[in-house]
Amino acid sequence: MEWIGLLNYDVFMGIFICIYALLSLGLNIQWGFTGLFNAGIAGFFAVGAYTSAILTSPAVEGRLGGFDLPVPVGWIGAMLAAALIAWPIGKICLRFRSDYLAIATIGVAEIIRLVIKSEDWLTNSARGITDIPRPFGDLPYVYSQLAYLAIVAGVLLVAYLMVERQIAAPWGRMMRAIRDNEDAARAMGKDVPFRRLEAFIFGSALMGLGGALFAHFNRTITPEAIDPMIATFLVWIMLILGGAGNNRGAILGVAVIWIIWSM
Repeated sequence: MEWIGLLNYDVFMGIFICIYALLSLGLNIQWGFTGLFNAGIAGFFAVGAYTSAILTSPAVEGRLGGFDLPVPVGWIGAMLAAALIAWPIGKICLRFRSDYLAIATIGVAEIIRLVIKSEDWLTNSARGITDIPRPFGDLPYVYSQLAYLAIVAGVLLVAYLMVERQIAAPWGRMMRAIRDNEDAARAMGKDVPFRRLEAFIFGSALMGLGGALFAHFNRTITPEAIDPMIATFLVWIMLILGGAGNNRGAILGVAVIWIIWSM
């Protein structure tokens, strides 16, 4: 029936909006509240997607993986892996000005993408990783989609509330002070490099979680899914439209752009 097709399409869009909203929230922590120009979102998205896929997928001869762990473990692993990758990148790149930081993060994201495309033992190269489990994936199609929408919406709600609480705390006010006047914040005794690194890692972990949710929704992940146009620059457009420094605006911008993009 026609209404079932429309429902499927609406649910499909809702899932993608929730996933991209996590990416937008992560970028909002880095750029909107701290002023860090991260142009390598696709890299952290990819790290999260492939980490969760490797941890939860069944065994395949000749490739790392086969751990067959529960999906929540994969999602936690995705956040930790993205955060661990972000730490050395942040230690090196956050010393640069915003334009140099953008160039450096683009370069790092491209390095990650090339590794994914070429390392057969780790990521199955261009063929990608398949048979990634999805929660409630055994249900009939419509119910499986609705169940996954409820899961990603719940994850987004928890992430939003945590970010909102953190931004309303003294930590958030300190981050905005660093964004607006770094010298003044340093004069007040704030450890500016350390705090900027905190924000960079925090935002990158959310991006890794978004990648993991994407991989489990599609049940497969390939290098084409981490195209910078889709996984980096589209997220920037969403955040700019919604309004940097506003978490609700970041989510609204995702909804508006994704609906336009899909249409």
